[in-house]
Amino acid sequence: MTHDEIEKLASKFVVDAANNGTPNRRVQEVTLRIMADLFKTIEDLDLSASEVWKGIEYFSRAGAANELGLLAAGLGLERFLDIRADEAEARAGLVGGTPRTIEGPLYVSGAPESIGYARLDDGTDDHRGEVLIMHGVVFGGDGKPLSGAKVEVWHANVLGGYSFFDPSQQPFNLRRTIITDENGRYRFRSIVPMGYGCPPEGTTQEFLNLLGRHGRRPAHIHFFVSGNLHRTLTTQINIDGDNYLWDDFAFASREGLVPPIVRVEDRARMREAGVDRPFAEIEFDFRLLTETAGAPPAEVDRKRVSA
Repeated sequence: MTHDEIEKLASKFVVDAANNGTPNRRVQEVTLRIMADLFKTIEDLDLSASEVWKGIEYFSRAGAANELGLLAAGLGLERFLDIRADEAEARAGLVGGTPRTIEGPLYVSGAPESIGYARLDDGTDDHRGEVLIMHGVVFGGDGKPLSGAKVEVWHANVLGGYSFFDPSQQPFNLRRTIITDENGRYRFRSIVPMGYGCPPEGTTQEFLNLLGRHGRRPAHIHFFVSGNLHRTLTTQINIDGDNYLWDDFAFASREGLVPPIVRVEDRARMREAGVDRPFAEIEFDFRLLTETAGAPPAEVDRKRVSA
């Protein structure tokens, strides 16, 4: 079949077949495009019926395993959406903020909230994890420290697991919300996280294997940062020196999001930080963009875990 014939057939199935109520035009438009492109792919690559049904079966299994969000990151879909968001902000004249990068599928809302400082870890990994002190300032669009900004932070433990998804951890371990103090500062104590990989027997790694790709992520820390009259920033910083720093299966590593990590062994600094042994320190400032009329939405409407 020619592409013109395929497009007419797709329109027949999607548009002409609408005979029960008023269709949602946006859904109809998107469905028509997707189905026409799918039909063309089947025709151009001469996919067999068995191959098509194996694909459908795969997506059924991936959905049942709750891995479609992981697959979206691994195939670059989430990064592509970020690239489009960057371009849209630039067209609106919104530049100079901290780079965004992917959210991933492991955020949980409702983390305990505190002002200025929080300890993220519950102490269970003290014997096997390196203490981390991370701090910095949230700056507003005017370049001044932003008091009362919200810094939501979450990351994996030393085994690469996230609380709520890893039943061995206590609820909200390594998850907190910090409200910046009167000087726009935030600070937290935690442990240096480890990178992790897709479940080795999971559907995402199964697909990546067929593409000849690994499913590893470098060690990283996630953030939502928001403030009054400012655009919410979704980002993460990577731990410098990780073997997968620039080989992230989710394509989330970006210049400007790899702050230096300093190892502190001075006893006076240890006492000042309230730590009884050498620790790692990261200083990182966030720069938010002022909300602007006509700019695309900064927050993504998607289903998230709530506790």
